[in-house]
Amino acid sequence: MAGVARGRLLSLDLSAVRAAPGVVAALASSDLRRPADTSPSLHDEPLLCDGRVQFLGQPLFLVIAESHRAARRAARLGRAEIAEETPVLTIEDALREGWRFEEGPRIWTRGDPDAALAAAPRRVRGQIRIGGQEHFYLEGQAALAIPSEGQMEVHSSTQHPSEVQHKVAEALGLAMSDVRVVVRRMGGGFGGKESQANALAVACAVAAEATGRPCRMRYDRDDDMMLTGKRHDFRIDYDAGFDEEGRLLAMVVTQSARCGWSADLSLAVCDRAMLHADNAYFIPHVRIVSHRLRTNTQSATAFRGFGGPQGMLGMERLLDHAAHQMGLDPVELRRRNFYAPPREAARSGPGTGARFGGLHSPPLSRPEENRTTPYGMEVTDFILHEMTEALLASSDHARRREAVREWNARHPVLKRGIAYSPVKFGISFTLTHLNQAGALVHVYRDGSVILNHGGTEMGQGLHRKVTQVAASRLGVPLSRVRITATDTGKVPNTSATAASSGADLNGMAVGAACDTLRERMARHLAALHQTEPEQVTFADGMVTVGRERITWEAAVEACYLGRVSLSATGFYATPDLEWDRIRGQGRPFYYFAYGCAVTEVVIDTLTGENRILRADILHDCGRSLNPALDIGQIEGGYVQGAGWLTTEELVWDDRGRLRTHAPSTYKIPAFADRPAQFNIALWNSENRAATIHRSKAVGEPPLMLGISAFLALSDACAACGPHWPDLQAPATPERILAAVRRARGEG
Repeated sequence: MAGVARGRLLSLDLSAVRAAPGVVAALASSDLRRPADTSPSLHDEPLLCDGRVQFLGQPLFLVIAESHRAARRAARLGRAEIAEETPVLTIEDALREGWRFEEGPRIWTRGDPDAALAAAPRRVRGQIRIGGQEHFYLEGQAALAIPSEGQMEVHSSTQHPSEVQHKVAEALGLAMSDVRVVVRRMGGGFGGKESQANALAVACAVAAEATGRPCRMRYDRDDDMMLTGKRHDFRIDYDAGFDEEGRLLAMVVTQSARCGWSADLSLAVCDRAMLHADNAYFIPHVRIVSHRLRTNTQSATAFRGFGGPQGMLGMERLLDHAAHQMGLDPVELRRRNFYAPPREAARSGPGTGARFGGLHSPPLSRPEENRTTPYGMEVTDFILHEMTEALLASSDHARRREAVREWNARHPVLKRGIAYSPVKFGISFTLTHLNQAGALVHVYRDGSVILNHGGTEMGQGLHRKVTQVAASRLGVPLSRVRITATDTGKVPNTSATAASSGADLNGMAVGAACDTLRERMARHLAALHQTEPEQVTFADGMVTVGRERITWEAAVEACYLGRVSLSATGFYATPDLEWDRIRGQGRPFYYFAYGCAVTEVVIDTLTGENRILRADILHDCGRSLNPALDIGQIEGGYVQGAGWLTTEELVWDDRGRLRTHAPSTYKIPAFADRPAQFNIALWNSENRAATIHRSKAVGEPPLMLGISAFLALSDACAACGPHWPDLQAPATPERILAAVRRARGEG
């Protein structure tokens, strides 16, 4: 790997590598039969350095050896001469040098924010820096390539089998039909295997082609962290205008993202950060500016939430700052700026003028206009008014907030904080053509069922949910349905298992395939029993045909003997999507998922150490496909989000070397870091959109509930003095101490 962050590769001597024990071959970029690119977007990620060193740790050559150990030992023997250049490492460096992935910043505007800001009675300005995050999946990146008769079979730990298929085919000069990619399951992904798995799969395929032997590759943890992308770190500058009652009149927010050395998925990530800059709040006049900056660091990539968490945290920080500056209750300020409720709720329900948890929100003047996002999409399903009321009551928020004030008045060292934050998260890929899925379902003669779909299992329970869909549609016990590995040879042209869309897309595709099978069987069985297909029902392992009941197995046997096809494909494309990312206008999402959280924390003002004492969560899963799985996703998402904003800190030195590249220096939350009291409830309301069983996506939205932990820490810091603490993220002990000093006016 390159030992500098930027430079020109002058020479590369691999003679000692090739002579090392156990080495079969060593390949530099010039040794490849075809250019091998691993980029998911702009073809700007060569597998091996092609002359320009772009980040510290960039692969220079590939070692093919008899064992992992032999390959690692031999790799140390390579000799590279690099003419080092001054690297561009920070957001400020990139802005100064003009290093971007687009010609200028992306800008979306509604109304006249400059005039509205100038006229606003109250003005709030500030900045927050938001750190990146390492995925830290338990299973590292891994791949295996097996050559066979001009074809290549790849087993990959990837969230996007079809993209791996495409990149391997491109590197080998094969048709995609000559490359088969199989994914049984992954030991975690979180977005880190959406595009980052490409490099290992391509490397293995190139090595297998060169040697004619199966080749596998895995990263050790330190290599994984040095080589692969992270969550994008952001700097967000905000300027907002309010009226005297705390209603947002205008906002200008500038999001500057450090994207790393290649484009990867950064443009889409930054688009989604812009799409969630409003979170749950209506803003009449708004301008959102996004700088997508290139630096000599690892290429930042997809991470659970895909830019949404950064955009959302910017909004929540702005409102907390405004509440502190204006002397308003932070929860009440948020509720005054919520989007209007659905039209029928505005007519008959509590609406925005109702009393919630002892607080009173003045009614919005023209609620029919307060449902449109900055990008022109109408919010027709906004339910956070009711959810907030319910959570404030169930968490005993008002009493506990007063108890926190009393505690802080009595304790000079330990300070407590409590905070509420909401989530409104759009569900769909913003690249519209990715919102599609296929499935293949076979029913065997003995009544057993096997299915395959395009989604990948990474511990989130997707296969279980999809199996439940199939069992429900066919009316058979879950034990009769088996799911196979994701396989591009069975279901082609799959989208990544990402954007929280796995169950939405693949569940609908499997449902469509099962409906086809059921309709075929019903027609045949109805003809056999001289009745109509509408009189045939499937439930509880039995098939009712008119007045007769037969077992599922007997029904399948009858259809087999009647030469009825018992294999079907299913396909689903999400409807009602239209999006112009350049103009920032359209309907990028099929629906929104909602949630809210109240978190209480305590900090030690002498050391900066802190602990989450309690978290109360109310989350919207629609009509849940599997409440146990969904609650597990909510728990994990919250802790991962809280970890991003508290303990997890990525540190690069001034040469571009990642210093936090192992568990000894990079601190993910441990079991003891979860809240001592962790109360989670599901909001019992079906999805208005026609999703599978009216459920809602649950993969990404809960992560942003962890923002409440960061806001609670800021609240605790604010209790130390009259000044704005200006807490930065992640809120490490050092940053908490700095915020405490600022609150006291000491720095």
